[in-house]
Amino acid sequence: MSFRRLTIGSAIAVLVIYGLLIASLAYYVNGADLKAALTSTRVLFSIQLSLVAATVATGLALLLGVPAAYALSRFRFRGRQAVDSILEFPIIVSPAALGAIILIFFSNPLGQWIQEHTITFVFAFAGIVLAQFITVLGVAVRFVKTALDQVPRRYATAARILGASPSRAFFTVDLPLVRRGLIGAGVLSWAKALGEFGATIMVAGTMAMRTETLPVAIYSRLSVADIEGTVTLILILLAIGLTALFTARFLLRERRRA
Repeated sequence: MSFRRLTIGSAIAVLVIYGLLIASLAYYVNGADLKAALTSTRVLFSIQLSLVAATVATGLALLLGVPAAYALSRFRFRGRQAVDSILEFPIIVSPAALGAIILIFFSNPLGQWIQEHTITFVFAFAGIVLAQFITVLGVAVRFVKTALDQVPRRYATAARILGASPSRAFFTVDLPLVRRGLIGAGVLSWAKALGEFGATIMVAGTMAMRTETLPVAIYSRLSVADIEGTVTLILILLAIGLTALFTARFLLRERRRA
């Protein structure tokens, strides 16, 4: 077997593994259950809550992540290596452990003061956003930094020589050149936030019509052995996530052709 065939075979094996898992859901697909789910007030609330929370969390992650990624890509400063390493923290720590850490933080005096005098996070919508934000922040920073690393610094340097301020050079030169990376980072972060479960359930709980996101709703259905309902919600989650990914790829392809 040639090396080319071996590598292509490995790629096909990846497709087969994930494809079989997704295809296995078809055994339990029921049109009536799907219709009931799409007209259920509780399910629609979970979908809406998931979409809103993931969008807010992703927006906050990019708001903080883009300038952080720029600093890591362009500057050398004390603590840079520590910041670069800590980006892997959400990957090293399991989502459930990450949620437990957040919950423990709000059990100490500082966290309690924040809860009492600013925003309530535990068992609240803000807790969902916080859990998702912390989960995707490292991903957003890493993807944007990778995109910025591929942009030659001479472009921004030329803009500075022509009289542009550092911030103007960033917004008019660097940022437009990494727009594809920004879109990719945003979509992947959003999809990851949409499917986040472990940290969310630890911080916000499983309260129906209040903190029950779509992944939490899937867990709730499975915990009572409602396989058909679980499959229906999984398919809805897959449809939303895959639609976002394919839409992003289409937009990036169109931009490249333009």
